[in-house]
Amino acid sequence: MNVKSKSYLYQHGTLGGLMEDLMDGTEQIGKMLAYGDTGIGTLAGSNGEIIFLEGVIYHVDETGQVKQLTGTETTPYAAVVDFEATDELAFDTEATNEEVKGRLLATISPNLFAAIKLHGMFDTMHVRVAPKQEKPYPKFVEIIQNQPEFTATEIAGTIVGFFTPKLFHGAAAAGFHLHFISDDHQFAGHVLDFSLISGEAEVMEVAEFRQHFPIENAEFLQREIDVEKIARDIEEAE
Repeated sequence: MNVKSKSYLYQHGTLGGLMEDLMDGTEQIGKMLAYGDTGIGTLAGSNGEIIFLEGVIYHVDETGQVKQLTGTETTPYAAVVDFEATDELAFDTEATNEEVKGRLLATISPNLFAAIKLHGMFDTMHVRVAPKQEKPYPKFVEIIQNQPEFTATEIAGTIVGFFTPKLFHGAAAAGFHLHFISDDHQFAGHVLDFSLISGEAEVMEVAEFRQHFPIENAEFLQREIDVEKIARDIEEAE
């Protein structure tokens, strides 16, 4: 195991809060780059999916349009690492979503956060994009009942995301939470399923989890959150 002692995952907001309809933008998305160059998130109102890749912030909206963000947009939830691989895995033959995850799980500790970056050629890539919401916000499990889904075939791109230990389910999604963006930056989203032709995965296990809370958001500070319900909602959403 090659975990760097000073490595960390930095997260603003929690996935559990997002599930509970706490979707106000409480941090400028560009400020996340002070803590890492690789990661995932969403914008205020659960607007679309965000991919941080090599220090650039990409956003895909519910129409499937991908653009680069200025950094002034706000987020209720985002997570980043300053990516430096601790392990690498080559995929020289075709592999399903579950086969890829199986090999990753055999590499990482079940009790550490890990960042994943997998670049490859995909036979199929199936993603969803959360549509933007307005107040009063619905619960996230209601949003995903009508979420746009997109499928691409024979597409080159990068999967970016995180593995979260079960111990931290609620702060994030236990298991894998992955986003995708194509090499041409024309296709992106939250990964639902894929089939890999070939590729290279980089893994970064981290020593610390740094949780930043929206301390100036009164709704977050006052809300009583049903942790057990949130855990179930995350499992349904992911």
